[in-house]
Amino acid sequence: MEKLPRQKYTKEYREQAVKLVIEQKQTIPAAARALSMSAKTLANWVFRARHGKLSEVGPNQKPVTDLEAEVSRLRRELAEARMERDILKKATAYFAKESR
Repeated sequence: MEKLPRQKYTKEYREQAVKLVIEQKQTIPAAARALSMSAKTLANWVFRARHGKLSEVGPNQKPVTDLEAEVSRLRRELAEARMERDILKKATAYFAKESR
């Protein structure tokens, strides 16, 4: 099974995601699902934001351009689609064997 590529987020994206949880009172899992990201990552960001340390996230990371962010998102979606396809192939083979 293929490993999902590591997602890169801009500083503005992190701030907007945290605002969804803190200001708009969305739950972390609901906001993470809406943003197609890990709930644990968002929870870490919210924790750091509440302690005033959100700006310290990713200090060694170079700034991400919009194009790079889009490429990263598309690669992640492609990897997820491939994983789903592989699961469906295995399920189809299993049920085809079972029906004989």
